[in-house]
Amino acid sequence: MCARRGWEKNPDWCVWEAEQGEEPGGALGRPQKVCLCPFLPLHPLHISTHLYIIQHPAEENKVLRTVPLLTACLPQDKCKVKIGRRFSEERDPELSTVCRKSDTLILYPGAEAANLEEFILDSPIYPSTIIIIDGTWSQAKDIFYKNSLFRLPKQVQLKTSISSQYVIRTQPTNRCLSTLECAAAALSILEKNNYIQETLLRPLQALCSFQLQHGAQIRLSKEHLLKNGLYPKPMPKNKRKLRKMELLMNSVKI
Repeated sequence: MCARRGWEKNPDWCVWEAEQGEEPGGALGRPQKVCLCPFLPLHPLHISTHLYIIQHPAEENKVLRTVPLLTACLPQDKCKVKIGRRFSEERDPELSTVCRKSDTLILYPGAEAANLEEFILDSPIYPSTIIIIDGTWSQAKDIFYKNSLFRLPKQVQLKTSISSQYVIRTQPTNRCLSTLECAAAALSILEKNNYIQETLLRPLQALCSFQLQHGAQIRLSKEHLLKNGLYPKPMPKNKRKLRKMELLMNSVKI
């Protein structure tokens, strides 16, 4: 069993199950031989930005998710996870208050979203809080558009051409990033500190490396599979789904 020196861990972070006959290791509950604790920062990263993760309930029980890695690296008072599909002032007064503040941003791509790096250069009020939705793209879209609270903060997006390092989970396009990668990029911009991004990506890189060493396969994006004739499933008959597939094949942002 490995321990983080001088750092008490919340047992709720132990989301990875140990293999049969092996003791779980460290804060993240993995077998010792693939424990991720050596790749976590010794102490939570010092940040001034408050991060709210809005997590779709379906993500909560997935094994290879990235939010537990994120929360393990950040102070508890700076990173809060809210689980649910629908949010309102009555259900969550705290979140309602956060969304109404002028220095709160929500990270969600779209035609109305400003590029984060450009926005903070021109904004008279420097952002203190950023909200990120955690789920599949369809789940995130549902949460964003069906909760009026999330259209109160300024909408921003990341201007990046990098590919995701979360290669053990299929992404819709080559440009899609995991929740941890989005948070790492956004926090490094807001805090003006590239070390934050490097530190947050380290356990994700280790997780993917361990999984690949133990039989996992690199998952290419749906966009790549469609473009190269490698998509293993028959094309959908539903016109709306078929249209989405066609947009992916032609690299149209959806």
